[in-house]
Amino acid sequence: MIEILKAILPYISGLYTLPWIVVGFVLTILIAKVIGREKIDKIMKKIGLILLYFFIPVLLFRIFVSTTFGAKEIEFSLIVAFIILLMYVLAYLFARYQMKKQMFPAKKEALYMKTMLTNQGRSSAFIGSAMMAFWQLEAGIFMALVGIALFAIMPYILSHLHKKERKNTDEAKNPLPWFLKIYPWYLISFVIAGVLLHGPGGVTIDFNESVPFLVKFYTAITIPAALYYVGAGIHPSDLKISEIKKLVGLDSDDSDHWKWVRDMFILTVFITPLVIGVIFGGLLALGLISGAWFAVIFINAVLPVTSTNMFLLPYGIDKRSTAHIVTWTTLVCVPIVIALIMVFSYLFP
Repeated sequence: MIEILKAILPYISGLYTLPWIVVGFVLTILIAKVIGREKIDKIMKKIGLILLYFFIPVLLFRIFVSTTFGAKEIEFSLIVAFIILLMYVLAYLFARYQMKKQMFPAKKEALYMKTMLTNQGRSSAFIGSAMMAFWQLEAGIFMALVGIALFAIMPYILSHLHKKERKNTDEAKNPLPWFLKIYPWYLISFVIAGVLLHGPGGVTIDFNESVPFLVKFYTAITIPAALYYVGAGIHPSDLKISEIKKLVGLDSDDSDHWKWVRDMFILTVFITPLVIGVIFGGLLALGLISGAWFAVIFINAVLPVTSTNMFLLPYGIDKRSTAHIVTWTTLVCVPIVIALIMVFSYLFP
């Protein structure tokens, strides 16, 4: 059985994982014709939680228990923390600029700001996991820290804003489910366990041996499964010419909805990658960071908005705009990410 799994492993690793986005998209359309799209979305929501809890943490543990976490890794972790902060600062400044330009009333300003900030969160645990086939440690560090930002820091900020808006009401309670409240600390515990076992503990596991290989194969499933999940989250109903015209502003729409989606699209697809690309491209040119670091940093800047932002709707972010920006950034950014992974894996192996 081990030999069969070893023969299968290359076909669920590296660039072979990327077509699973298309598989997820096509199969979901076909299955939805039988059981309905609404039921599919409910099932995929549960599958997303299974991936978050039972696959991604184990994958991170397998990586960190096999790698020395030294000065360079700590340095990269600090850089990633700075990048995540920079991304949210960009979102805040861009939102402030747009609010002043569009002259929103106060109540709408709060909703807009929360929606813009939340949707700066990228799909690192899903699409970003494909990078782990080439730059395991760097991608793992980015994934772990983004998990903390998405499920700990951002909900704390949103909760604070939410309580200010809903004083002395039941709605002022923290609406994030308990299983998401504990997720960032649960995720980071696997990273810490791997680092401590390998470093101070002196433990080294050969995942090519029979029993450890089962863990290696189990964690390898994470990447194609996550990409399938991303493909399944794309709604064909959004892929209409009329919707595209509204997105790019060719079709006049008096509602705030498409203006907000366009703003978030510009922030995700253009502003964030441009700023991060210029800063860290310059550092790469000066020889101050490695090619692998630049590859992981820049690809993460291009990742689409994560669908897990939908879990934060109870904090008062705009549901329709969030759903649309997840779909459209996925459609545009995923092909770019695939191309970048192929190019950078050749340039920075």
